Amino acid sequence: MSRLEDRIDQGVGRTPADLVLTGGRFFDLVTGELVEGDIALCGDTIVGTCGQYEGVETIDISGRIAVPGFIDTHLHIESSLVTPHEFDRCVLPHGITTAICDPHEIANVLGETGIRYFLESSLHTIMDVRVQLSSCVPATHLETAGAALPVEKLLPFRDHPKVIGLAEFMNFPGVIHKDPGCMAKLEAFQGGHIDGHAPLLRGADLNGYLAAGIRTDHECTTADEALEKIRKGMHILVREGSVSKDLNALIPIITERLSPFLALCTDDRNPLDIAEHGHLDYMIRTAIAAGVEPLAIYRAASISGARAFGLRDRGLIAPGWRADIAIVDSLEGCRVETVLSAGRRVTDNLFATRTPVNPVGLDSVKAARVSATHFLAGATDGETSVIGVLPGKIITEHRHFSLASHSGVPQVDLDRDIIKVAVIERHGINGNHANGFVQGFGLKRGAIASTVGHDSHNICVVGVSPQDMAIAANRLSDINGGFVVVDEGRVTAEISLPVAGLMSLEPFEHVRDTLKDLRAAAFALGSTLEEPFLQLAFLPLPVIPHLKISDKGMVDVDAFALL
Repeated sequence: MSRLEDRIDQGVGRTPADLVLTGGRFFDLVTGELVEGDIALCGDTIVGTCGQYEGVETIDISGRIAVPGFIDTHLHIESSLVTPHEFDRCVLPHGITTAICDPHEIANVLGETGIRYFLESSLHTIMDVRVQLSSCVPATHLETAGAALPVEKLLPFRDHPKVIGLAEFMNFPGVIHKDPGCMAKLEAFQGGHIDGHAPLLRGADLNGYLAAGIRTDHECTTADEALEKIRKGMHILVREGSVSKDLNALIPIITERLSPFLALCTDDRNPLDIAEHGHLDYMIRTAIAAGVEPLAIYRAASISGARAFGLRDRGLIAPGWRADIAIVDSLEGCRVETVLSAGRRVTDNLFATRTPVNPVGLDSVKAARVSATHFLAGATDGETSVIGVLPGKIITEHRHFSLASHSGVPQVDLDRDIIKVAVIERHGINGNHANGFVQGFGLKRGAIASTVGHDSHNICVVGVSPQDMAIAANRLSDINGGFVVVDEGRVTAEISLPVAGLMSLEPFEHVRDTLKDLRAAAFALGSTLEEPFLQLAFLPLPVIPHLKISDKGMVDVDAFALL
């Protein structure tokens, strides 16, 4: 007998279901009702609801509510600082049964090797990891990446069973001005899914961007911006990451009327934030506490996201749908107690059945050694451009200050919270090194450094002391990448991220606990940012307004040019 016939027989009730969830209620995302009755499963498929069923195995969920598994519609697993297998183990217990990832970070370091690593990993995770092919490697001509992925290098992956389409097209100026490389990629993926990335893009330029067939955006930071994009046919992915926190600003658009055009995503979220607050479950309970209707936010967390990305088999608890289910204490609390992924109860024993995947990029940090003299910013006439950090946002301001100088070299200004920032090319390509100034970290001494530096992932270091900045940067080479904190010549905290300089080989629990030590060490330097390391990682991101820094120099993002 075929599995299809089994599903029919078990749904009708001729034979016992493989598994029955009994005693609870499920949240119907069509009507908004809480419906009593058993939920019958045959293998990876729901086959019965709204009745009573016999099961070979039963799980009593009395007093609990079953909701469809959550879908993170846009994220970079690399930003969790752990491998895909450890990310699987970290977030699946929070009810994340589908993750749509863009391996953009590892692709910028390792190119096709990084994409192959993610695709191989996606075949062995318990959650369903889907992959978008990184569209902008390198992201711009204003930085040095470790690899380049023109369209001909993407096409061999297009028909992989885990590939959905083309990932966030962040080079929106390239789209609007018809850059030949951008056009080749857009042409190749017409008719498929093309993910968007268009911060602050409005009006006629937005129209042109959307005319290229781009359908989603996760960069909205105001309700007004989101509404314009929804009116123009975009599906808005409401984001709440470790740095980019847009949920509160977008609460006004999360309504029952608009929920079919919304989804949820984290983009970049580390294990410490996940442990302390949660993942999409955190977004759901936060939204409801702010007055959002449960139906609207639960739709955005599952069925609406599934439809936006063409995943037609999931997002509802109904016969014939994929058995991705989270059992929660209440709709408002959204405390996930049990998870079923493709009909399998998520346990440590289930994770133990996975096939390991060998890591890649263990020798990717090839930066030259530096000394304190490398961190002396060049002389300027008049005012100096300073990157203005906005806590909780990856958008930065272009600020101008008159800085005191010594022998013609501008100096830090601790009274105004202006310190040094530098980016060092680490792929062994050209040895570039650029210096500048940043305001908003709060450091009073020392330095912090990272090989996580979106999107090209060169070494980025901020600090008060050039000596400490040099020690921090050199230490990153010694540990094959990661985060480092230096205080008066001494390394006070560090984590090694040897997989492409982005991910740890350790369990997520180890990464979580080490991040606590790193955060404490950064706070000891005076840091006032809740997440200083990921905030640091976005300083070299020249596709996000307004002022950034790359290994080539300070970047005026609005002009899309080096200063």
